[in-house]
Amino acid sequence: MDVFVVRGGRPLRGTLAVSGAKNAALPMMSAALLCRGRTRLQNVPDLVDVCTLRRLLSELGAESTFSPDGTLELNVVDERPVTARYDLVRRMRASVCVLGPLLARRRKAIVSLPGGCNIGHRPIDLHLKGLAALGADLSMQNGSIHARAGQLIGARIDLAGPRGSTVTGTCNVLSAAVLARGTTVIDNAAREPEVTALGEMLLRMGARIEGLGTSQLLIDGVDELHPAESSIPPDRIEAATLLMGAAITRGQVTLTKVRVRDLQTVLNVLDQIGWTVEVRADGGSDTQTVFLSSTAESRLQPVVVDATPYPGFPTDLQAQLTALLCTIPGRSIVRDHVFPERFMHVAELCRMGAAIQQENAAASILGRTHLTAADVTASDLRASAALVLAALAAEGETLIHRIDYIDRGYERLDRKLASLGADVERRTVDDAGLADRPVAPTIPIRKSA
Repeated sequence: MDVFVVRGGRPLRGTLAVSGAKNAALPMMSAALLCRGRTRLQNVPDLVDVCTLRRLLSELGAESTFSPDGTLELNVVDERPVTARYDLVRRMRASVCVLGPLLARRRKAIVSLPGGCNIGHRPIDLHLKGLAALGADLSMQNGSIHARAGQLIGARIDLAGPRGSTVTGTCNVLSAAVLARGTTVIDNAAREPEVTALGEMLLRMGARIEGLGTSQLLIDGVDELHPAESSIPPDRIEAATLLMGAAITRGQVTLTKVRVRDLQTVLNVLDQIGWTVEVRADGGSDTQTVFLSSTAESRLQPVVVDATPYPGFPTDLQAQLTALLCTIPGRSIVRDHVFPERFMHVAELCRMGAAIQQENAAASILGRTHLTAADVTASDLRASAALVLAALAAEGETLIHRIDYIDRGYERLDRKLASLGADVERRTVDDAGLADRPVAPTIPIRKSA
């Protein structure tokens, strides 16, 4: 197992390009199962989760090649396999996104219940409710979802949950509905940019969809889809994490290939705290350059922020914001209405000198001027990023354990931070738990499958 060794106190400075979004890439990769032939995706991030899904898709009959420029080609050559086995699905929740495409195209699917990050209870009942409304026969057997259908039939489906709409559930039902007979209306659909990116890919494949980016989707089913080329949008979570890294170290960074409209709520919160964020054209038709500059400590103010479904403040940035607010004088409040149990990072931040009181779905943060180094352990993907941010600002040398979470969702984060001036090193850990030597990143190298 590897660890990060971070020596804090260095302001981040420099320019970086934002990678493609993991949360868009995974459902878009799964959508390749909706037709036979070769689908091409550009700007795919080189992540462990992408590698895991490539393996799963290979077992489902989709050969793949991954080029150094981020081009992923998925060629469906065998449409007989319908089983997504536990050994792969348990590694990440997004594996469940193969359920809708398999059911719609192959009329049958056996998918193990998904695993992934430990951020609280995340049932898939809304996925199943939507697919059942389209005519699927569903059952649970030995820890797996068994789904069968003849011709799926369009229906009106409400995907509202107690904590908002389901993002992966919307992706699953949308992917199934495009091949259903007749019209499907999805009410309370998730509005996240990653859902819109999937919908735009499906349109290129011949689907008929209206309402992308809104809470109501209208889908007229078609008989068949065809392969198409699409591009993964920039990762808004990575972009915001890097901006917060600059903020917590009191540095300044320039990020290129940012889709600002997806980040507006985050930029508003940074502005409220006291940072200046400038947006400039970068030559791309759909992206911009974002510059966060250093600011006077006297300008910084505590804030109250609620994590809610898009277009609200993302739950995937709640942990990183909590880390940042530990360094902002005054009392800030962060509440998470999407995953109320997603506060396991609080105890680790307190080990680094943070003053946080957490109760139910809220954290009360009494900001201080500095944090101190400690050995800490990540509990999930975004918590790991929060600990990295805290370590960048802390006095001394911090060891961050369980960085396998980081490799699942951030493309070479240690190298990117080092390019901005951070002192961060990846090391192996011996049986006694001691970091002994630097190693190369363990994330997959792009090569032919």
